[in-house]
Amino acid sequence: LVFVAKESRPGETRVAATPETVARMIKAGLQVKVAEGAGAGAYVADSAYEAAGAKLVPQSAGLAAADMVLSVAPPSTADLAALRKGAVEMTLLDGARHPDSARALAECGATVFAMELVPRITKAQKMDVLSSQANIAGYKAVLIAAQALPKYFPMLMTAAGTVRPARVVIFGVGVAGLQAIATAKRLGAVVEATDIRPETKEQVESLGGRFIEVKPDEGAAEPSVYAKEASDDYKRRQREAVAASVAQADVVITTAQVPGKKAPILVPPEMVQSMRAGSVIVDLAAEQGGNCPLSKPGATVVEYGVTIIGPVNLPAGTSVHASELYSRNVLAAVEHLIPAKENEARAIKLDFADEIIGASVAIHAGEIRHAPTAQALGVPVGA
Repeated sequence: LVFVAKESRPGETRVAATPETVARMIKAGLQVKVAEGAGAGAYVADSAYEAAGAKLVPQSAGLAAADMVLSVAPPSTADLAALRKGAVEMTLLDGARHPDSARALAECGATVFAMELVPRITKAQKMDVLSSQANIAGYKAVLIAAQALPKYFPMLMTAAGTVRPARVVIFGVGVAGLQAIATAKRLGAVVEATDIRPETKEQVESLGGRFIEVKPDEGAAEPSVYAKEASDDYKRRQREAVAASVAQADVVITTAQVPGKKAPILVPPEMVQSMRAGSVIVDLAAEQGGNCPLSKPGATVVEYGVTIIGPVNLPAGTSVHASELYSRNVLAAVEHLIPAKENEARAIKLDFADEIIGASVAIHAGEIRHAPTAQALGVPVGA
């Protein structure tokens, strides 16, 4: 039995399964129940789930009966009280930043398949929830900046004279950064971008941006599009290389995050001070400590005349498409955990030798298997 939970975390509007993915699970032979009102935040009516073949049940009843629970955020304390012992919880755990949720799940004996831990390998691409949601975050970041900036983004030629285009500098050319570049260009801005990986230059230029080059640490170049920690010396060189661009920027968007660690500081206070009054910074790493130390999660502050925005959970602001994409990532993970085999009943297969399952199961039968989560809880791995 697969149960689609109703989200309990404040502000979470996404849902872990849509009628499309529910229908596909049922077609594959799985029994699916959905919490009443689960899709409300994403504008999915209960009747749409019923039309897809699911049965609607109260949250507590679904949690008590489920073999596998699908959610975006981990269950609340009240929901955990109803969760069947031994159930598999498929969710965005982020145990290093939310140790209380991880501890509660371990104490109730759940097995947690953490979607954010799915390895970046070819056969797991359909499960890559970080990419699907970061794409939305990059898009929304530009719109937030455009709304806050007291200027146009595009160049305009009018009878009253020419309006110069906004200048945008983007830190980080991962999934969020690439979408931010593309969106800012569509809005007519002049875009520059920087990243610790010089091989991303071609990607930036293909989208119409200019790459701010920084000499990499010796032997540090990697063909990955996902952020890794850089040396202190590299960060110093990066600040020096981008300082002139930032001083001329109307908008700065920072996207650099390192899984399980505090975000690197890329825009220190002195760099903010060099910017023109009225400029805008959107710090997508605000929840992780911030690429700009002046940013505050979930708040907008003004320092040195610069508006600094620290948005949280941006995908929830695009709940319809965010849910569609997240639910497809989850469906792929469900199909991997419950494989279809001829002449065999469908059952959850927790094969820790499997490179996807082994990397993604953060908690199993009360044991913490994920090192950063264990560190946040102050316990050894496996305890």
